[in-house]
Amino acid sequence: MLNEEQCWEALRAHDASQDGQWFYSVKTTGVYCRPGCASRRPLRQNVTFHETTEAAEAAGFRPCKRCRPNESSQAGRHVAAVERACALIRGRDALPSLDELASVAGISRFHFHRVFKQITGATPREWGKAHRLDRFAARLDAGEPVAEAVYAAGFGASSRAYEAAPVGLGMTPSARRHGGRGETIRFTTVKTAVGWALVAATERGICMTALGDEKAPLETELRRRFPAALIWPADDKLQRWAERIVQFVTDPAEQPDLPLDIRGTAFQARVWRALQKVPPGKTATYTEIAAALGQPKAVRAVAAACAANKLALLVPCHRIVRRDGDLAGYRWGIDRKRALLAAEDAATADAAE
Repeated sequence: MLNEEQCWEALRAHDASQDGQWFYSVKTTGVYCRPGCASRRPLRQNVTFHETTEAAEAAGFRPCKRCRPNESSQAGRHVAAVERACALIRGRDALPSLDELASVAGISRFHFHRVFKQITGATPREWGKAHRLDRFAARLDAGEPVAEAVYAAGFGASSRAYEAAPVGLGMTPSARRHGGRGETIRFTTVKTAVGWALVAATERGICMTALGDEKAPLETELRRRFPAALIWPADDKLQRWAERIVQFVTDPAEQPDLPLDIRGTAFQARVWRALQKVPPGKTATYTEIAAALGQPKAVRAVAAACAANKLALLVPCHRIVRRDGDLAGYRWGIDRKRALLAAEDAATADAAE
């Protein structure tokens, strides 16, 4: 049953976030609308709320021509338009022009650029570069020679691939292909409220954090992940970073701002950056993250990227849940995920008082 008082408050605020969840009809006009319709606010005594468009039409009302409640929402149309543009980018070696992308999306050139960035968090050019790096990383991980991977991924010249690699891959292409050969990684293990935490870093920033019941398996995992790197004990700087992570577990009101050396495919990196935008005390669903990336059908791929996250706490995949609110899995244990979320809820509640 609809809560009519809450529906009326949402209607008064033209709350578009409620669109699709219910509808309202106006007796004096004979039409029904979305909650976010920009039409003039009706009088309360003339309004009836409906759970579906079918219910509104069965009551004798016709759809509003302004908000078109019987069609997909504007937000839904924008997501579908961006998905078409992303599909075009994925199908081309070279980035399509902005005019081509706007045309396939069915949106004006200027409006398309703004909508694309609003939904994906990146410009079309940035998104295209990230996708190209994703293809490049996949080929390197498959053992393909660097020169072949460069051109197969759509880079016009090897110099462009090497320019993009330190940020997009976290290392040079050859180091990526050979398990971190030539790199020095420092690490430490510290005790936290949810067990042991391993913190490892390169010169660029923290490249791995992991949680566990014992120290030894965490160190084994570090060496397995970087089999060709030089592994050394932490220096003073890394010890300070580790102390900040311990403090965050104890008092998670604010996410620690530490330099990260994010390593993964370009798609994984985009998912992990989206996770970092979810604040302490809040959760998001896999579906919401996929939509924010402009790939609403990539829910399983988002879930896989969360499972592949190697930066526990700093890339907060513990804040991602299923659509039904179920906590789903967690690389470092579902009980830890539950404890971390409970601590964040308590910390944000205390801060609000």
